[in-house]
Amino acid sequence: MCGILSILNIDPAQSHGAELRRQALTLARRIRHRGPDWSGIYSDDRAILAHERLSIVDVEHGAQPLVDTRRGTVLAVNGEIYNHMELRRGLAELHDFQTFSDCEVILYLYDEMAPKDFLNRLNGIFAFVLHDPTRDTWLIARDPIGVIPLYVGWDKHEHLFVASEMKALVGQCERIREVPPGHFMTGHQADAGFQRYYDPAWAAPGLVPDAPYDAVVLREALEGAVRRQLMCDVPYGVLISGGVDSSLVAAIAAQYREGRVEEGGVAPAWWPRIHSFAVGLEGAPDLAPARLVAEHIGAIHHEIHFTVQEGLDALTDVIYHLETFDITTIRASTPMYLLMRKIRAMGIKMVLSGEGADEIFGGYLYFHKAPDGAELHAECVRKLQKLHLYDCARANKAGAAWGVEVRVPFLDRDFLDVAMRMDPSAKLPRNAAHPRPIEKFPLRNAFRGVIPDAVLWRQKEQFSDGVGYSWIDGIKAAAERDVSDSMLRGAAERFPVKTPETKEAYLYRQLFEHHFPSATAVNCVPWERSVACSTETALAWDAAFAKMADPSGRAVMDIHADGYSAAAN
Repeated sequence: MCGILSILNIDPAQSHGAELRRQALTLARRIRHRGPDWSGIYSDDRAILAHERLSIVDVEHGAQPLVDTRRGTVLAVNGEIYNHMELRRGLAELHDFQTFSDCEVILYLYDEMAPKDFLNRLNGIFAFVLHDPTRDTWLIARDPIGVIPLYVGWDKHEHLFVASEMKALVGQCERIREVPPGHFMTGHQADAGFQRYYDPAWAAPGLVPDAPYDAVVLREALEGAVRRQLMCDVPYGVLISGGVDSSLVAAIAAQYREGRVEEGGVAPAWWPRIHSFAVGLEGAPDLAPARLVAEHIGAIHHEIHFTVQEGLDALTDVIYHLETFDITTIRASTPMYLLMRKIRAMGIKMVLSGEGADEIFGGYLYFHKAPDGAELHAECVRKLQKLHLYDCARANKAGAAWGVEVRVPFLDRDFLDVAMRMDPSAKLPRNAAHPRPIEKFPLRNAFRGVIPDAVLWRQKEQFSDGVGYSWIDGIKAAAERDVSDSMLRGAAERFPVKTPETKEAYLYRQLFEHHFPSATAVNCVPWERSVACSTETALAWDAAFAKMADPSGRAVMDIHADGYSAAAN
């Protein structure tokens, strides 16, 4: 991960360039945790681009901002372009490449194509600012699903600020907005606002895909996504939560560990030993399955334990880094935040993770209540379109807090095109060709034999539950202790917007307000009622859902084959 901070729409006749440059440096320091390896800055009388670098590809020469030596175009990027070698071949004869950075292709694609066209050629995760002094314009864009965060804000002088995290803009900008995933904005058409470039056919309203389920095609698509995302010049690792999603990503990565992906797998890999990581309370449900997978794929496994008190002590830092008061996100982010610190301490700068599979295949337990395939698909689309607010933010910001990049192969745009065009009736848990209804059957079935059956067919356990049931119980107990009944009764008066409904939610909101007292920050935080990670729309699937306000998987404990034990660790 990297951090970017830019100031655009500078009027040279009215603004003090030196003062704005100092301001940019000050704001960029707020997000230096994202890129602790190097700092760079470009400035002229129209724009300032600052960059905090986490060096993963072309460690020696890929410092940013990048500059087109022929046209003077300037680029600051946070992210990875996985198909950059393919794109580079089509541009090398026309442009003067200065580095082996995967991001440099953006500079020259901009010269050759309209934004919508070239952005749809990128396979990667990214957020960037491009300044074109020759045409006196700029371009801002974010990746299709929103794996990489990006915010814009306007100060009292109508300067446009762009930043990787909201904290760089709070207190500086009068208005702050998150850049929507799959959108761009350009200076030539700034009045048009954000413009969509990513518009996949499978997300069309009312569409019910009908492509037949093909296990071989699905398997090859995921293997291709994982292989692409092994592009790396530094030591990397894999996260194994003990569930099927991260375990499959880890197992596929192990298949390619011997050869360097950047050289077609022919040259020996720089880092052929795979390190795997799992986190949980002592005796947590996820830990034993994670060990089993790690042993099966021959990984050097690291099991990180934390205590409930350590998690509670970290809550305020987690909320600061995640920039949210969403219950599900904070519950799951806290163990991940603690894990990422240990990972960076071991010299690992990139990890592969399993986010996105549940949204693609209807993997959460509440999907057992989906009335039919059409509604399951509609909910999957809703979940994917909101993923940037939840799991993507968790994975990215929890890792970036310690200078670790988290990559998510399930959200590869090519894999999405395969998995989301599938007839959704095949994803219905009750249609699984298995002794009992099981979520994500098409995925599990496609990878028979790749990981142990005990994990391949293990039922869904939400991460905040799987790290130990006592974790959520401990948070609720702390909230009960710290938030009185009278405080909760007055919640609507203290927090009239997005009012917390439980003591746990009130606790998080208090901590959030301490870090981000501005009302502009509250507007950027998601807020909807949920059961077991559902969208609010899916509450209509079961009359009992309307009486619940708990996003934990335990809210649908009757579906879980093994049940839940509040007393378990």
